[in-house]
Amino acid sequence: MTPVPSGSRLARDSMAFVLAGGRGSRLQELTDFRAKPAVFFGGKTRIIDFALSNALNSGIRRISVATQYKAHSLIRHLVRGWSFLRPERNESFDILPASQRVSEDSWYRGTADAIFQNIDIVQSYAPEYIVVLAGDHIYKMDYELMLQQHVDTSADVTLGCLEVPRADASGFGVMHVDGYDVVIDFFEKPADPPAIPGKPDRALASMGIYVFNTKYLFEILKRDAEDPDSSHDFGKDLIPKIVAEGKAVAHRFGASCVRSTQEAEAYWRDVGTVDAYWESNIDLTDITPALDLYDTAWPIWTYSELTAPAKFVHDEATRRGTAISSLVSGGCIVSGTELRRSLLFTGVRTNSYSRIEEAVVLPYVQVGRHVRLRKVVIDRGVVIPDGLVVGDDAESDAHRFRRTEKGVCLITQPMIDKLSA
Repeated sequence: MTPVPSGSRLARDSMAFVLAGGRGSRLQELTDFRAKPAVFFGGKTRIIDFALSNALNSGIRRISVATQYKAHSLIRHLVRGWSFLRPERNESFDILPASQRVSEDSWYRGTADAIFQNIDIVQSYAPEYIVVLAGDHIYKMDYELMLQQHVDTSADVTLGCLEVPRADASGFGVMHVDGYDVVIDFFEKPADPPAIPGKPDRALASMGIYVFNTKYLFEILKRDAEDPDSSHDFGKDLIPKIVAEGKAVAHRFGASCVRSTQEAEAYWRDVGTVDAYWESNIDLTDITPALDLYDTAWPIWTYSELTAPAKFVHDEATRRGTAISSLVSGGCIVSGTELRRSLLFTGVRTNSYSRIEEAVVLPYVQVGRHVRLRKVVIDRGVVIPDGLVVGDDAESDAHRFRRTEKGVCLITQPMIDKLSA
């Protein structure tokens, strides 16, 4: 599809409010020192860059990001990579850490409360519409089209949704819609998800994306803040109330997903587990990946470090720096290592007589000599010692590292340190 030109009216009258405070505990040690939205993805980006890039590419020039859990890495990335929005061009970019602005004993109590506590800041920009976004999914979407549907249907809230197999829908908020996609009921992680009309095996799952008229949103946030029985969460509290009392309309992801000519499907991924994270990164090594990061019509903006080009050295029979079906970022040196179907982030160094296969290697990892790694995720800055073998012996791998049900090993520096303790 052709992106809507930057600066379209509805987008320019909107603010994107990105909820980026989640723990991401299912990513295990990858979120020991960073929030899920700050986790690295795709060679040089962070997960949150996708929601932010969608907003920017859609023409939205006012963006706020609410942070909470282990936010330093995320805030540092946002300051370095997203400070180009300028107030003199009627643009803004606000980072809103939980700071007990409303009560001395209260951080953000839920997704709705994160916006409520910052109502005065949002009001100062006077946006007509608020696009509420989750900061922890991988997808490309034109929010202008969702805004247009919101206005055309006179909805109180428009909810982004995607079709999923009904058997898999129990992990989502699920919408029950009529024939016009008006939401007649909303269930948070139901045991028996309602089917889409005419599609008995499919369900509409919430993407955690909502469009509101600002005035209406502030009214329901204030009412919710006064409710002692509320958990102050959009999915659990606000959306079901709006469905019952107002007009909620579903917006199907297929209507606004952005696809290049290389993308066969409407791509959306929740990379919330180590297995899903590994799979989504490794999928990028396919000849024609499901997610096209090379699409210049819809770029994924991020903080780009100044690095030297990637380098491959040595050309001997058992010591050849090669990369097959792999992504290698700037600043990497592949020295006498065989690399297959792997993804190396910025500044990775690998040494001679090693073999790395189906690996997601985060920035500034160093891999020693005579190392064999298969089906691994290696956290940032890890030093892999000479001779380490991972991926040959499941029992040994599980004893030393975190091994998932699908056989992916997550490797961190504390795990490596224990090997020589």
